[in-house]
Amino acid sequence: MPRVTLEVATETLRLAQPFRISGHVFESSDVVVVTLRDGPMSGRGEGGGVYYLGDDVPHMLAELASARSVIEAGVTREALRTLMPPGGARNAVDCALWELDSARKDTPVWKLAGLPAPRRLRTTFTVGADTPAAMADVARRYAQARSIKAKLTGDLALDIARVRSIRAARPDVWLGVDGNQGFEFSALGPLVAALHAERVSLLEQPLARDHEAELEGYVSAVPIAGDESLLTLADLPGAVGRFQVVNIKLDKCGGLTEGLLMAAEARRLGLNVMVGNMIGTSLAMAPAFVLGQLCDVVDLDGPTFLARDREPGVEYVDGDVWAGPAVWGSGAAV
Repeated sequence: MPRVTLEVATETLRLAQPFRISGHVFESSDVVVVTLRDGPMSGRGEGGGVYYLGDDVPHMLAELASARSVIEAGVTREALRTLMPPGGARNAVDCALWELDSARKDTPVWKLAGLPAPRRLRTTFTVGADTPAAMADVARRYAQARSIKAKLTGDLALDIARVRSIRAARPDVWLGVDGNQGFEFSALGPLVAALHAERVSLLEQPLARDHEAELEGYVSAVPIAGDESLLTLADLPGAVGRFQVVNIKLDKCGGLTEGLLMAAEARRLGLNVMVGNMIGTSLAMAPAFVLGQLCDVVDLDGPTFLARDREPGVEYVDGDVWAGPAVWGSGAAV
């Protein structure tokens, strides 16, 4: 008999309204939910995949089917990093293993990871790309937000107008922007100058993946974060001299195990650390919340875009996110 039983389900998460970024509009998101059972104990994980790499639900299901026998035989989290490639499927299994081990040892995940007791984290709230006036209106409606991240599209004049409009509406907040690969290198000079003038604190992934070398030696008045350019631990050496911040997402790197390794290596390389998320429920946010305890910038607002989240879910209060023990990884049998 297998040591654990692997259960796999798929879900379609409906967004409350369409969400636009550079080159893509989301109205829903399909995810894979993995449950690992060992007698009365179980562990859960949610994988959303990486849309720009073709890591969708059929791809994730195929990877899970291929690895099923080894997973059910009792794979370790470290062995999983060799067994499965990085992506949403491995993320779901890895997070399920963390919660299962937490239940087996009656110890919360944060303690298994060697971290102090978790604290509430200031998170960004994301404004999707729209007209400057509409984005400013969304920023105003985020009354509790203390940090806001605006999606840009690569239209330089329009993007600068968007940022100015948001800053005028919310002069009080920490403000970052995300280019989602939408800009050419030639636009960076005027873009960064305008962002700096509006007290923008972070420029995320302005150039397309595989164009990282164009940033070599570039001195920016606004710190630049790598997202699509920095998927896994193996990508981090190439970040030095090009990016100042590493955005770690569990779906990209393949789980909390790799995410923790990335955070430690980024620090060693002198880089700041950010945790982000794909569209997902609180089950996807909770493991990232553990990683967020080590991060300088936290972007874990995924459930706020959904028509319906899981219950119990993470809490958003006064601009902070809190993933309580009832959500995931408490150490109790689930």
